[in-house]
Amino acid sequence: MGVSENHMEVSVFQQPKKGNYYCGDSYYYKETENEFICALADGLGSGEYAKESSQIVMDIIEENVHADVEQLIRICNEKLVGKRGVVLGVLKVNFRTNAYTFSSIGNIGIMTITEKQEKKRSIPNSGYLGGYRRPFKVFDGVLDPGIIFIMFSDGVNSMDLSAKYFLGKDVDRITETYAAIGGKNRDDDTTLIAMRYLD
Repeated sequence: MGVSENHMEVSVFQQPKKGNYYCGDSYYYKETENEFICALADGLGSGEYAKESSQIVMDIIEENVHADVEQLIRICNEKLVGKRGVVLGVLKVNFRTNAYTFSSIGNIGIMTITEKQEKKRSIPNSGYLGGYRRPFKVFDGVLDPGIIFIMFSDGVNSMDLSAKYFLGKDVDRITETYAAIGGKNRDDDTTLIAMRYLD
């Protein structure tokens, strides 16, 4: 069921790879008075060790929730020395400036859907975080009323994202429909987070 704070409504679908108990994907989201953050990490490989690395990254983000997207990615990368690497996506929404920023390293994707049903999918930075410095870009955009953000791991494919149910405005319905239709192919850990800006 979707969780609604003041400005953002969120619904999450998550499922481990077929045959695994642990899902190697971890996510975190939080809304404060002035901002919202959502992060999704996928530990390289699958299972318990992948979960350990992705959860470390979520703990770091929770401890540094007020840092900007660029700082968060740099801090996470530094803490992964000697651990299994991760791919990571971080979204920050600023309610005061009506703007959002996003960056993704590896195959964590984000798609925005406007009230006019215009879809835009960002291209992630290549590679993964594993303690080595790497250049990356941070994207920004205007926070339009009713905009929907879809953040997803590599268990979600392009064909899934082209489905018409993503054009709906109900985040619970998006994740429930995905679970019923697209979420049955479990060749990889899968996480899909649907978020809608309410103001």
